[in-house]
Amino acid sequence: MNDSWMQKWEEVKDILTCPTDLETYFTSNEIAGQQLETMEIGNVSLPSGKVVVRDPLVSLDANQSPYFVQAPKGNFPVTIAVVKSEDWGDRYAVVKVEFTKEKPVVYREALVGIEELEGVTEDDFFGFGVDAGLGCITDAEVLPFVDKFFEDANIDNTYDDYFADLFEQSYKANPKNQRDAGDWINWAVPNTEYQIPMFASGFGDGEYPVYFGYDANGEICGLYIQFIDIELALSEEGDEEDAE
Repeated sequence: MNDSWMQKWEEVKDILTCPTDLETYFTSNEIAGQQLETMEIGNVSLPSGKVVVRDPLVSLDANQSPYFVQAPKGNFPVTIAVVKSEDWGDRYAVVKVEFTKEKPVVYREALVGIEELEGVTEDDFFGFGVDAGLGCITDAEVLPFVDKFFEDANIDNTYDDYFADLFEQSYKANPKNQRDAGDWINWAVPNTEYQIPMFASGFGDGEYPVYFGYDANGEICGLYIQFIDIELALSEEGDEEDAE
């Protein structure tokens, strides 16, 4: 990130906003006829406020760049909005980190400071890549401890040899809104006090946007991962049916 990038971001930051009021996923019982419920999964540890959102099985290491916007420091509750669909099954639609109780009035995309901002339009987002069906939220300051744990533990396959058992235990302890192999954990990084929530990523692999929510005073009040835009997903299904 440099001065010219920041200048460009100032020019386009109001374009890179979420058109959906993501907070409604946590305050409404249904959207577009699809039932919703919320699920609290504990806290995330953000000791430096340098937030990292990644696929934990692919990109959970100290080389990951955090978002350039400074988030609050501390431990904050994480809640998942679950869409209960007859067609889709139980899917995690939006994940929220609540920094304050204030209501967001705008959601601006979280960026790391190297994105190509020239020519962006309202339909564009950058997001983070998912290749193993999972997302997680952590802090850049926590990642070296993750690296050290896996180096010392000498684990070959982080999912099969380590995380799979934790996800299965999560299902047994909290089966609601999970498949039997488990769909979320709140991982306590061994030998630390840090927590990293991990969760299934909406419709699976793909690119998903992350947004900081800002309140009426321009202060950051939350972080939102948008896995499913229910209205958009339904409209796309309708378009596919019409095409047939």
